[in-house]
Amino acid sequence: MPSKDDGGTLRVLLVEDEPLDAELILDQLREDGMSIESRLVDDEKGFLAALEEFDADLVISDLSMPGFSGYRALELLREKDSLLPFIFVSGTIGEDAAIKALKSGATDYLLKERLARLASAARRAVEQSRETSARARAESELMRAQRFESLAMLAGGLSHDLRNILQPLLLTASALNDSSDEELRKHGALVGDCARRGLQMVASMLSFARGARVEVERVQLAALFDALGLLLRGSVPENIDLKFENPEEDIAIEGNQTELQQCLLNLCLNAMQAMPEGGRLVLSAEPAQIDAAFFEEGELQTPGAYLKLLVSDTGIGMDEEVRASLFRPFFTTKESGTGLGLISCKRIVTNHRGYLRVLSEPGQGTTFEVYLPLESADADDDELAEVPGGRGERVLVVVERLGKQTMLSDSLELNGYEVTTAGSGSHALQKIAALGAPDIVVMDADLNLMSGIETISALLDLDYTGPLVLLVDPEKPIDREGLPPLEHMRFVQKPVSVQQLLRSVRGELDAMAGSG
Repeated sequence: MPSKDDGGTLRVLLVEDEPLDAELILDQLREDGMSIESRLVDDEKGFLAALEEFDADLVISDLSMPGFSGYRALELLREKDSLLPFIFVSGTIGEDAAIKALKSGATDYLLKERLARLASAARRAVEQSRETSARARAESELMRAQRFESLAMLAGGLSHDLRNILQPLLLTASALNDSSDEELRKHGALVGDCARRGLQMVASMLSFARGARVEVERVQLAALFDALGLLLRGSVPENIDLKFENPEEDIAIEGNQTELQQCLLNLCLNAMQAMPEGGRLVLSAEPAQIDAAFFEEGELQTPGAYLKLLVSDTGIGMDEEVRASLFRPFFTTKESGTGLGLISCKRIVTNHRGYLRVLSEPGQGTTFEVYLPLESADADDDELAEVPGGRGERVLVVVERLGKQTMLSDSLELNGYEVTTAGSGSHALQKIAALGAPDIVVMDADLNLMSGIETISALLDLDYTGPLVLLVDPEKPIDREGLPPLEHMRFVQKPVSVQQLLRSVRGELDAMAGSG
């Protein structure tokens, strides 16, 4: 639980019309050693605004106030969040009112003259909420894993049939290459190239479903666009104007041409389907320099030089609700869609250490931006050096923010590690009790309910001595001398890049093996 000593903070939203009573409640929590950040509201408008802006860990509310009530506050909260703990603190609350409060979704209730148990009630309520949320995430991850396992089985079956179809095309192409007819030889070369790319796509489909790594090559942008143009030829409706805009100088990137081609093709096909009445589809590319302001919350941040590929259409566009769900597995707005195309694109881009952005408004068309890293000639050799991947080592990632947790775990899984995630220190301990000790722990130092220091101490109690990669905020320095004496610990400053993460994990595992 947060305390002044470990730097954790409990964010409390207070619904109270008496400032003195509100201060008494906060003092009671502080006396128990909690570090508190609070916001005080006393009407519906202020309460709704606080729910959007404050990101509370706990709501404490009076039962009745002039023009507003705790029951109404609870109703509004449950419409937005079913798990955020809500405690009634009232001067008078009878048994019937208490029962009504609990049935309405309140977590607990207390009398103002009996605030001695407020701190323990708050601890218990927030911890239970965290654990419930963690269980829900774990169940969601399990369902997602099961669905992807089914996808892998389907991909395995399809790949056999597709290979049987594509192999004769390669033989036919080879025979056409010996023809004296130049036009026939050109068609044969095209058929052979399409067949080879098709076989590579089968392998790519399997790698997507199973998480396997793919071959990296030098990809020329002009060649990528030319191949994409050949694939789209004959697929573009007459009422759609397709245009490629290459930069003046050809650019090369490190990647897998088949996967990048698959990604851009998917985006182009989606764009054409978004223009049933016709329109304009433009593929373009330009160098881009991105800095810290570019990144979204939870993303692994690697500023620098990138190639920006743009797929822009003049179609129907998307509203905010659709944009928010675009990269959720199996989400689709099409009657015959699978909901896997865009998440496949995102995984391909992430596997290339890139970023995917979408700009769209209803009636204003859509632009997908694909950012792929450019390796500059004067870049640091250590940063560019390939980091050896994992060999199936088990990594426990302990991070509260789900977006950040997902980015870390995806990066590790794509590079050969077996990853388990936990949303809090106590959740991490439960995972260890159930699954056994991991080979390495990657943990955010800035945990709330059970602080980073408390979690490390608990790991020591379980005889886990490392290795541990601790992600620290440079603006929140920690007393390294006062940390529990874990034998193998590495400090990495946030924001952490993919290369830093992989290098730190690999380095600590190798150091642990060497010392053993």
